[in-house]
Amino acid sequence: MSQDYNQTINLPKTDFPMRAGLPKREPDFLAGWEKDDLYQTLMQKNEGKPLFVLHDGPPYANGNLHMGHALNKILKDFIVRYKSMAGFQAPYIPGWDTHGLPIERQAIKAYGMDRDKVSTAEFRSKCEEFAQAHVDTQRTQFKRLGVIGEWDRPYLTLTHDYEASQIEIFGEMAKKGYIYKGLKPVYWCPHDETALAEAEIEYQDEPCSSIYVKFHVTDDKGKISPITGGLDHVYFVIWTTTTWTLPGNLAISVNPAFAYDLVKVPSGDIYVLAKELAAAVMKAAGIDSYEVVGTLMGSDLEMMRTKHPVMDRESVILCGDHVTLDAGTGCVHTAPGFGADDFVVCQKYDIPIIVPVDGRGITTKDAGKYAGMYYEKSTPVILEDLKACHALLAIENIVHSYPHCWRCKNPIIFRATEQWFCSIDALKDDAVKACAGIKWIPAWGEERMTSMIRERSDWCISRQRVWGVPIPIFTCKKCGKPLVSEQTIRLVADLFREKGSNAWFELDASEILPADVTCECGSHEFEKETDTMDVWFDSGSSWRAVIENREGQQTPVDVYLEGNDQYRGWFQSSMLTSIATQGKAPYKTVITHGMIVDEERQKMSKSLGNGIAPDDILNQYGADVMRLWVASADYRQDMRISKDMLKHLSQNYLKIRNTARYILGNLSDFDPAKDQIAYADMPELDKWALMKLSELTAKVRAGYDAYEFHTVFHAIHNFCVVDMSNFYLDVIKDRLYCDDTTGLSRRSAQTAMYLILNALVRMLSPILCFTADEIWQAMPHGEGDDTRNVAYNDMPSACDAYTFDEAGMAKWSKLTAFRDDVNKALEGARNEKVIGKPLEASVTIYASEEDAKMLSGCGQELADLCIVSELKVVSGEGEGMASEYFPGLTIAVQRAAGEKCLRCWKQSHSVGTDAKHPALCARCAQVVG
Repeated sequence: MSQDYNQTINLPKTDFPMRAGLPKREPDFLAGWEKDDLYQTLMQKNEGKPLFVLHDGPPYANGNLHMGHALNKILKDFIVRYKSMAGFQAPYIPGWDTHGLPIERQAIKAYGMDRDKVSTAEFRSKCEEFAQAHVDTQRTQFKRLGVIGEWDRPYLTLTHDYEASQIEIFGEMAKKGYIYKGLKPVYWCPHDETALAEAEIEYQDEPCSSIYVKFHVTDDKGKISPITGGLDHVYFVIWTTTTWTLPGNLAISVNPAFAYDLVKVPSGDIYVLAKELAAAVMKAAGIDSYEVVGTLMGSDLEMMRTKHPVMDRESVILCGDHVTLDAGTGCVHTAPGFGADDFVVCQKYDIPIIVPVDGRGITTKDAGKYAGMYYEKSTPVILEDLKACHALLAIENIVHSYPHCWRCKNPIIFRATEQWFCSIDALKDDAVKACAGIKWIPAWGEERMTSMIRERSDWCISRQRVWGVPIPIFTCKKCGKPLVSEQTIRLVADLFREKGSNAWFELDASEILPADVTCECGSHEFEKETDTMDVWFDSGSSWRAVIENREGQQTPVDVYLEGNDQYRGWFQSSMLTSIATQGKAPYKTVITHGMIVDEERQKMSKSLGNGIAPDDILNQYGADVMRLWVASADYRQDMRISKDMLKHLSQNYLKIRNTARYILGNLSDFDPAKDQIAYADMPELDKWALMKLSELTAKVRAGYDAYEFHTVFHAIHNFCVVDMSNFYLDVIKDRLYCDDTTGLSRRSAQTAMYLILNALVRMLSPILCFTADEIWQAMPHGEGDDTRNVAYNDMPSACDAYTFDEAGMAKWSKLTAFRDDVNKALEGARNEKVIGKPLEASVTIYASEEDAKMLSGCGQELADLCIVSELKVVSGEGEGMASEYFPGLTIAVQRAAGEKCLRCWKQSHSVGTDAKHPALCARCAQVVG
């Protein structure tokens, strides 16, 4: 009766499941982390180490998380977890933006409020209630992603201490003269009836009428009529894509350095047009033949007069350098109430400003006969009037890129209003200089930031909203002079610190200001500013309100990390407030990530139906697969995501997981304290594996340090699949299963696997935080390991002791290439039915003397390396498959002689030599015996 030798084989044993079941298992890990207070324990453990501060840019607390939120927070968690394991104390205080229009709009919708029928106090109360509820919702969702931080004490822009700090920053900027009130054209949303900052604008393509309009010349300063013989048929031609702004036209701007032709057409009309644009205008008007009867310079045209075609007023010719030859006629329609350049050039010529559209988008009495209409509705009426008076030279239907409010998605207008501004002109040189000392990832961030700052002259910081931090300025009722001083700022800051900004709306000015506060005109009566601050001023104050006012923080912080839309948003507002108050940037490194797109590189949106919600991924795959998606792509570009990609990534996840599972199974009887083999005593293959581990560690550390997480993922995945599963773990299987359980060869392989897994799980921990913890709990541990959680342990470093010399590297490079050659030859032999499994093979290598010597020196390890029963090396030429890597080397495969060992399945002449175990080879007989 034959003996069952299966019981003598060291088969893997582990309770670590092959199927992860992450959606169900991860919440249990979260509960354990909360019970153990993982984050605070980590902070305490790292106390005294160098501080590394990543400052969180606050998302709006106005809805469930989308994939952009998940991407952002997971990237931050990679950094915080890595730095915490790499010798730093890395606190993370998450925050939320809780004021402003986005919250107002969502709160009105959620509570069914009529803004005009509820009191300011009730409205603000409901906005706060809405924001707090969504902070709680998003906090739970962020935690589910595995993101660790000070979730019990986040920062909110609505807390009393935050608002007080914001007021103090405003006061310091006002004291230095950076804050002023002025009449200027600003982005204005008629739908929400508020001014907007540049950061709150997005552009959308929309159809419009592009029109060419004739303005009859009434006074040519004696310069045109000598050429034309009179002014009866002489016109300046302007071009505009916003017909509704024509009632605001007060002037026409020309460039003094341009040449302007007097173009006569068959009808007898003569048009003043920029020389370079005349042909294009004629083409647009459908005029084939025309004559240039004279040319004047733009400077010659200054202060000429024309009659507005549909308004009872003149339009004067002005000179301005803003006029270009990009499009139009070179004669620019100038409505100072609707355009920044228009406003500036009219101020230069002391032309009074009119704004014919109110805050609701309704045209005013300044619009004449068009008064009382919604501004867009006036366009067809004005067009008909232009046609009726023969002032419309041409009209074209085009699609142009037009600014829209990024919240309500409606078109916005430029509208001159009195607003509070921060002067960027006074700050920009220092801000641009500070940008040069910052590390930008990607590097193009510096140019984007500096160009945006250079192109900006001021920052409109006032909003016509109720839910926000009030602008802390009082105005004298008698003379209208604003009052803002160190004393008033201190009073307001202290008031907000005690009672919050609600107090501004609940108290009269006389209840906030002491009775002895007097205006320069002698009056004691003041009224409060009714506008609130731009929410970018709120979030842009966080470096003071959070970082400088919390323990365990420091400025400038090490990293700001947000989406690439924040160059005009949080990155910039933080920079400007910091430069204005402390003369330095608030951050050392700025990292930006791209937007999330689908496989067709379309931006994800609900309207397109191509969005994927984080919850959908969590429910199907779990957080670790989502985190793997974040790590797998280069976040510096727009990142693609789709169901197919997630399915593929889940397979990659399983390859990493099953590599760990296989190692765990083979360490079931391994105690690092007793069973480790000294490096010097290890077979060379195990040393090779540790050399590859050291190489991996160096790549991973470099990737983490450079914030290039995709290189970390790809290096680890490649190591698990190529170096481990396809090679090392495959080769040592026979040793692990069949060699003496406690012998050197098996213990050495276990030692290498233990060291590999111990390092690998630490390197994986910042990315696959749940799986790494699961592996850590399942594996054996040696001295120095903190067994509570992998996150409490140090990130491994490359080990010089594991490095191979040049000759060793060259040898193993050849051996791995040689194994690939043999595998191809075995595949060919299998296809030709020479052998079935590789262990049935006997391989003969014919090689040059040099190669034969190198290969022969590996002894029996060479057969084991190729997982065949026998491998012979012969110096000289022979028949066989030609090597791909070794010139002149051939590989012959035949069926191995001898009997099959019932235990290890190798074909061997030694089977039957042991009388007690006649079905075993000599090695197996000795182990069993």
